[in-house]
Amino acid sequence: MGPRAQPALLLLILLRTLAAQGRSPRSHCLRYLFMGASEGGLGLSLFEALGYVDDQLFVAYNHETRRAEPRAGWISGAATSQLWLQLSQSLKGWDHMFSVDFWTIMDNHNYSKATKPGVLPEPHTLQVALGCEVQEDNSTRGFWKYGYDGLDHLEFCPETLDWKAVEPTAQVTKLEWENIKIRAKQNRAYLERDCPEQLRRLLELGRGVLDQTVPPLVKVTRHKASTGTTLRCQALNFYPQNITMVWWKDKQPLDTKDATPKDLLPSGDGTFRGWVALTVPPGEEQRYSCRVEHPGLGQPLIASWESLLPDTLLVGVISGTAICVIIFIGILVRILRKRQTSRRARGDYVLSEYE
Repeated sequence: MGPRAQPALLLLILLRTLAAQGRSPRSHCLRYLFMGASEGGLGLSLFEALGYVDDQLFVAYNHETRRAEPRAGWISGAATSQLWLQLSQSLKGWDHMFSVDFWTIMDNHNYSKATKPGVLPEPHTLQVALGCEVQEDNSTRGFWKYGYDGLDHLEFCPETLDWKAVEPTAQVTKLEWENIKIRAKQNRAYLERDCPEQLRRLLELGRGVLDQTVPPLVKVTRHKASTGTTLRCQALNFYPQNITMVWWKDKQPLDTKDATPKDLLPSGDGTFRGWVALTVPPGEEQRYSCRVEHPGLGQPLIASWESLLPDTLLVGVISGTAICVIIFIGILVRILRKRQTSRRARGDYVLSEYE
């Protein structure tokens, strides 16, 4: 896979990771996703940026054109506004910052010294996800994460103004960036002030479009296997994608570690679908229920698996049906035997008539 194809694939993985983390059903989120690749010894061959409000792509940027392009109808009319000018300048600044950070991370991995003479370095990829979430009570939460070669690498902690090295190879970069005090303060200022302010302005601009909701269709199914019985709670065709799905037992919420994490994916028509599974003891399916919360629902929706027939009744129906079939076959055999005997008698009589 070439370096140009790698960031697109890794971006999809990053999007799924962020979706899996989920957010409060009544919150709004602004996030930017950056991706780039190095091409051997030829330098940085690709930089692309995508901006999302909630789950809608509204802006795209790449290093070749150095221009921000609107990707949603509700933002196109603002392409000459002060908001758009600020957004374009920010993306150009992040373009430069991304390139510097990329080379810093590669240098700290010491790849240049590890490369044999006459052999070009291998291509590498860098992904960045940054943005903020505004809750229903107007509180905010920011995030700024780096992924290198498809793995989580560094995460900024605005509360403590330091970086978390997600993998050991990120330790050198962590220490280097923490020595630049102004960088940490600028990052926190963006996450806690500038980003939420921009999100609120974008929500106002997209009023009537961004606040549309489509409630989920929810169903619970049962799947039996040699390894056990699994209940799967599925939510289909909903928008936006921020949804919570929690298993309850005997009307009490279960610890999330007892459930398989839900997987949220686009449905292909602008809506989303997701599911969460739980392994339960056979025969106890009725004790479990799935509680779903979504902006399109007036109140939490509770769904559970319902057998069309109780197991004991089902066994009785099957047994009764089998007995009826046996009796029917017995009667049919007796009728056929009587008809065969009658035909033989008639045949003898006709023959004797012609003698």
